[in-house]
Amino acid sequence: MQSQSCAAVVIAAPASGQGKTTVTAVLARHYRQQNKHVRVFKVGPDFLDPMVLEQASGHPVYQLDLWMVGKQHSQQLLAEAAEQADIILIEGVMGLFDGEPSTADLAAAFGIPILAVIDASAMAQTFAAIAVGLDQYRQDTKVAAVIANKVGSERHANMLKNALPPSLPCLATLFRQTEHALPSRYLGLQQASEITDLEQRLGHTLEAFDFDDSVSLPNIDFPLSDTSPLPSLLEGVRIGIAKDAAFSFLYQANLDCLKALGAELVFFSPLNDNELPDIDSLYLPGGYPELHLAKLSVNTQMQQAIQQHYHANKPILAECGGMLYLCETLTDKTDITATMCGILPARAKLQARLTALGLQEVTVENQVIRGHTYHHSLLSTELVSEISGQCPNGKSVSEAVYQQQRLTASYIHFYFYSNPHLIAAWLAP
Repeated sequence: MQSQSCAAVVIAAPASGQGKTTVTAVLARHYRQQNKHVRVFKVGPDFLDPMVLEQASGHPVYQLDLWMVGKQHSQQLLAEAAEQADIILIEGVMGLFDGEPSTADLAAAFGIPILAVIDASAMAQTFAAIAVGLDQYRQDTKVAAVIANKVGSERHANMLKNALPPSLPCLATLFRQTEHALPSRYLGLQQASEITDLEQRLGHTLEAFDFDDSVSLPNIDFPLSDTSPLPSLLEGVRIGIAKDAAFSFLYQANLDCLKALGAELVFFSPLNDNELPDIDSLYLPGGYPELHLAKLSVNTQMQQAIQQHYHANKPILAECGGMLYLCETLTDKTDITATMCGILPARAKLQARLTALGLQEVTVENQVIRGHTYHHSLLSTELVSEISGQCPNGKSVSEAVYQQQRLTASYIHFYFYSNPHLIAAWLAP
């Protein structure tokens, strides 16, 4: 089996909130300044971090996950990236060993070393103890280097580095940069397009890094798997895809999958366009419709166009925020209610806290498709669904999949490559 080789590292931390995304983004900028071709991946089903990482790296960011994406497809994505890249950066999720599957599981599956990012703001020598613990906790994972984040001074940095054993070099220290931190909201980081000074923030943070360029990252071999091309089940089908500030939760792999099936992708904006493009099928992804209630509700021409598409019995796939847009009404966190498309006999309301989080597996007519759910809203409806997702980790999260006419709607964000044939069936005219 052929393989591709390049430097690679999994950027992980002891816990969430340690600065993985910031460090990954700035590392991408650092290596790009060295004229290296950088590719970045994100572990787990995340939409927001990849937006920032895409801008930092200059390339689309794909998700890696042993369950949702699958080991074979993850391996293929890595091998394809290694064909062109000088270095691959993989941002982990949560703490290194947290979750099933965890970031550590993915690192072990592909033999990729770990770069441990540790918030050192309230510690000295204990920083080294945490680094050693991360390195030695499992026999099948290896910490290649560490980064000290939120360092207070040069003296503090020296204390941290001197405490590390020789086997755990410090690749960089990052001094505390609270004024340039990436802004966030209830689902995570703000979308990259909303952070108008993102370039300046990344630039200032890069200046606060102190790199030890003598620390090198090892090369890893990524085998190329033999994969058969997908059948052209959507050949010539024009799929309209909502894409703007309200609907932006799109896996690049999903777009690739639709193209591989033969579809022609046509993007439009429910916020700014008054009519649908000339399309056969409609894909409404997730996003933040609740932040754009006024503009969505007054665009009655777009609502009518989508209603006409639905009543013409044309295919629609609506995920999470896309499903909320099809409801009768949507209420935001300030109790402002706006009229939506009214295709689903349902009313949605944002809640103060997270209402669902988990991986999901759905079986439809003996076919299985995977994805995940993560939302702060609740749906009030008399609709009864005979299809629902199951969480592989034993959580009680079970999202309904509503199907009426040619509409498939759910809180679940589906990963299309987990069952391209089912996606084709949902979207074929």
